[in-house]
Amino acid sequence: MLSAQLPVLSLLIFFPLAGCVALFWLGDEKKVRVFTLAVSLVELALALPLLGFRLGEAGFQFVEHAPWVASWGLAYYLGVDGISVLMVALTVAILPLCVLCSWSYIASRVREFHFCLLFMTSACVGVFAALDLVLFYVFWEAMLIPMYLLIAVWGGPERRYASIKFFLYTLAGSTLLLVAVVALRIAGGTFAIPELMQKGYSFDFQYWVFLAMAIAFAIKVPMFPFHTWLPAAHVQAPTAGSVLLASVLLKMGTYGFLRFCLPITPAGAEHFAGLMIIISLASIIYGGAVALGQSDIKKIIAYSSVGHMGFVTLGIFVFNLRGAEGALFQMLNHGITTGALFMMVGAAYERSHSREISDNLGLGKYLPAFMGLWGLFAFSSFGFPGTNSFVGEFLVFLGAFQRQAWVGFAAVPGALLAAAYMLRLTQRMAWGEPSSVSGWPDLNFREWAYLLPAAFFVLYIGLMPGVFYKVMDASLQNMLSLMQRPVAHYDAPPAPQKSGGLLQAAGLAGREGGR
Repeated sequence: MLSAQLPVLSLLIFFPLAGCVALFWLGDEKKVRVFTLAVSLVELALALPLLGFRLGEAGFQFVEHAPWVASWGLAYYLGVDGISVLMVALTVAILPLCVLCSWSYIASRVREFHFCLLFMTSACVGVFAALDLVLFYVFWEAMLIPMYLLIAVWGGPERRYASIKFFLYTLAGSTLLLVAVVALRIAGGTFAIPELMQKGYSFDFQYWVFLAMAIAFAIKVPMFPFHTWLPAAHVQAPTAGSVLLASVLLKMGTYGFLRFCLPITPAGAEHFAGLMIIISLASIIYGGAVALGQSDIKKIIAYSSVGHMGFVTLGIFVFNLRGAEGALFQMLNHGITTGALFMMVGAAYERSHSREISDNLGLGKYLPAFMGLWGLFAFSSFGFPGTNSFVGEFLVFLGAFQRQAWVGFAAVPGALLAAAYMLRLTQRMAWGEPSSVSGWPDLNFREWAYLLPAAFFVLYIGLMPGVFYKVMDASLQNMLSLMQRPVAHYDAPPAPQKSGGLLQAAGLAGREGGR
């Protein structure tokens, strides 16, 4: 592990919290917005030392360690590797975009709204940087409250229903996660995540701990059938809330699979791999099919997230390097592309005051810049070659075919459905018969400011993904090597029944499924 000279991660966590406190000294709403934007840009500047991340090293870097509650074995322990550094960077980069896209949208309780944005950023960075289980859990729970408030206070007409559903689902998952944290402390004798990765546990222990963690993370992703809170939360949340949900919060679930489930409970992960693959395929097909039938633009993007995150979990559970690379690429790409689409839906809503497709027709003639960028993000969403999502989706498919040919073929309809609903939506928005579009302004300076960075990364990652491979590969290879500890390291799992079942017939049960 590499120790940091400058406490970069602590600065990224606590600087937004200091901004939260300072907000209460500002009375004018315009000053609140300008101050929060300034804080977000300084936060981005504070993340620049992460560019010094050493490529090709699997260990944790920028490490900070200090005793917290020594008698309990708790420590303030932070660090990032090739998996988490990308998520920290994504979180920090999204904050100024959220401030800009909310500039005129939020008219009430402006100070409290920006307080929630800054607090959310601190909690999310903490989740991705924490290397102590309890510290991770504290940050995991901390992000629940501001997200709940963003939906409940600044959301749409059904915000109470959506916020309570989000809260209850997430709380249920958090309870199971807490059980897993306690079990790992008892069995492993430590809360330090790097140490827990190196220890061996019985198969029975891994079976139950993986199950508890997997349900908690599946709710957060969300995977089918735990997805029902997501469309309601997305539709009712303000634009910035939807962006944070899509770009950052959903990634916490898949990050949990990569950070905890695979390296700490590998035998449990392999035992349930077939089930997780089938659920991932169900998420891909279900999300695409339901999105195809929606008339609300925001609902289409919301249900598309279920399908896109299904590709991420599929890449994780095929247990090979290409699949894991594709999963991590898609985590990053989904955050950029879907976040940008939600920002554009918000920009359209500010003009039409409606999210229905029928009220946003014919934009191609009167808002060419808007539709040009929309087309770029829409094509990225269904993985058009040359865009960022193509890289991740291609790698996931490659990993799926390496695992089992039928797994790759089963995911193909999901890619076709994504093209169908995004092309249908884009066609109608661009060339449909307009109603009052002629009086609407095209993109203004503020909208260009938050959409162009996303457009840049859509093309940069799509055309030059090489540096991202160098960042992630060593850590992913290390994670996969931890899964290859000999079977004798665990108690032997129960032998499969001769009659078999769906997973065994498909060749996906336990270690027989291969990598």
